[in-house]
Amino acid sequence: MNIKKIIAFFLITIFFSLAASPIISSINIKNIKELKQSLDDDIELHLLRAEHYLYLEATEYVNSFNVKYSFPPEYKYQHPIYMEIIDDSTANILNYKIENDVNEPNKFVNFKIGSMNKDERVLIHFYYWVLVNNTDYSELPNHINIPKRKDLPEETLKWLAPSKAVQSNRILIRLRARQMKFLTNNLLTLAKRIAKFSRNHRYLLFLTQYYLGLYRSQDALTTLLINGECPGRSHLGSALFRANNVPARILLAVPSGYKFWFEIHYMTEYYCPGYDWILTEVHSGKTQYQPKNQIIQRICYPEDEENTQNDFINPKMKCLERWFWIENENVKAYYKNLKEGSKTRGYRESEVFTSSLVGKETIQLTQDVFNDYEFYLGMNLAGENLDHFKNATFFQKEAVYTFKGATDPFGYIYYLNKASEEYNKIVFKVA
Repeated sequence: MNIKKIIAFFLITIFFSLAASPIISSINIKNIKELKQSLDDDIELHLLRAEHYLYLEATEYVNSFNVKYSFPPEYKYQHPIYMEIIDDSTANILNYKIENDVNEPNKFVNFKIGSMNKDERVLIHFYYWVLVNNTDYSELPNHINIPKRKDLPEETLKWLAPSKAVQSNRILIRLRARQMKFLTNNLLTLAKRIAKFSRNHRYLLFLTQYYLGLYRSQDALTTLLINGECPGRSHLGSALFRANNVPARILLAVPSGYKFWFEIHYMTEYYCPGYDWILTEVHSGKTQYQPKNQIIQRICYPEDEENTQNDFINPKMKCLERWFWIENENVKAYYKNLKEGSKTRGYRESEVFTSSLVGKETIQLTQDVFNDYEFYLGMNLAGENLDHFKNATFFQKEAVYTFKGATDPFGYIYYLNKASEEYNKIVFKVA
């Protein structure tokens, strides 16, 4: 008997001996055959955390206003868990709520901030945690034909059009895109060429910009001419895909492996018929990039590419998609040098390998509890309802802390079940 069969037999014995335990009460075990089959396929779960400092500075006295900050969507392989405002926040946060953006599946957290005096500076400091079901893309075949327009789903076609940031119709980009496709009809080969080119071309010019701070616009065409930072490379990569009839779009992300603070990170994903969107890190020249390395915070739509901003630290770095919106013209974001002022950082908290059955149930429970949390967050609860909400969020935090350093997800499952029980006790009446 090999080691995998031994582990499977051991886990089956544990499952059935603890069938009445609340730790696995959410798992519906139908029969031994189904369970053994589930144990044959492992799922790789990662707990990631993002940390955000957002300093706000008033240039005039302002009454209460709203700040909308992009929030991780429920998206394929990632599942938001919980958000926490840190105690050192100095902003007068009157209320906050996680809401759906106009373009699905994007979300944002909507902060309502109290009045500010002229020249006053305040801080919103917050965390959020995300569960990621990792993939190494090993199920992809070696060859996938570059698609024809007629073979693409209607909802992907919007990411074929040129835009202010992604000028896929410009002649220089189209000529370079044709070179990327030379002697291949394999989409995966094309993707590798685009990723490597977007990162490596005119690299000495990039280093000059980097060391001297001489950044220019991060649109695709400018990046083709002089290279650029992660937004420029993502725009160029997307333009080269689109010019080859492959839908591609910009993602705003929080990497978990960077040992330094940053503003936000830009990535790319392209559409692969028969598989869905494939994550690509053109900034480092890598495609089929694993989800465990970052939290996806926003999927940019064509209107995001048209309504861009300048960088906060390097004002000549133009053409950046936005990740937050301050709804008062007399309040600005304060950035300085990413050591002081607004900044972002990501962390990989833990990883767990578990059976397909347990992994899928863990993901489903995460989704169900987050839906309850999102629904009640910011609601004017009182009395026992408020107590149940506080208890539920306490158990969500315990679930996150239990996951850190764990070798299995059962403690996490236990506390999320406790959170679910508390949410189910809230009596919600529609007026």
